[in-house]
Amino acid sequence: MDLGGRTVVVTGGTRGVGAGIARAFVEAGADVVVCARRPPDVPLEGTEFVPVDLRDPAAVQAFFAALPRLDVLVNNAGGAPYRPLTEADAERHARVIELNLIVPLTASLAAYEHLRRARGSIVMIGSVSGARPSPGSAAYGAAKAGLANLARSMAVEWAPDVRVNTLVVGMVRTELSHLHYGGEDGIAAVSRTVPLGRLADPSDIGGAAVFLASDAARYISGASVLVHGGGERPAFLDAATANKAGTSDKTGTSDKED
Repeated sequence: MDLGGRTVVVTGGTRGVGAGIARAFVEAGADVVVCARRPPDVPLEGTEFVPVDLRDPAAVQAFFAALPRLDVLVNNAGGAPYRPLTEADAERHARVIELNLIVPLTASLAAYEHLRRARGSIVMIGSVSGARPSPGSAAYGAAKAGLANLARSMAVEWAPDVRVNTLVVGMVRTELSHLHYGGEDGIAAVSRTVPLGRLADPSDIGGAAVFLASDAARYISGASVLVHGGGERPAFLDAATANKAGTSDKTGTSDKED
């Protein structure tokens, strides 16, 4: 997919998933601007870095106003540490919601006029955490649920000028994976829970983002695209004693044979 001549902004695109997205757009020929508070530890070839505190609405507005044009906004900035609800006060949890929901809203509003003129698109980086219980990251899951709804509403309000879609991302192997899953043994064990047998690579998310921003997706708006390797095997299937290989107990099945 050729995105030559188009300008793309990736928020928080300095490492992990964001860096993978930025690289994918560079490979597609786009002019890529990455913004975050701090520069990447390793410069991303083919991108321009601009320091922006995305929690500062005035700084965000000034950043987008200074761009000569914008065709695609990827709202990637976000994340949260593992933190059970009772181990922090409401203000700390609210900051997680701010980063993962209010920041994408702020950036999208600041980018709107550019995107309207270019008939461009927004790609929200959502999470499977927004569609299932997220113990240990409840505020993050709530924010990602809100982000998917925000994207659908934007897609209706801003049509036909701006397309808005969400990538619902599953587990990704990045340089910080050990903080979530443990060492190599933990990563391997978690990978076995994914139907495709591995965690996503950041380039997998990048490829999906490029597709949604491209003309190949010109009639896709308001969609939530699952990029999760098939999801998660339902836990009850492994816990149940019925319908196991080598057993003849068929009670409890929900299938009806006539």
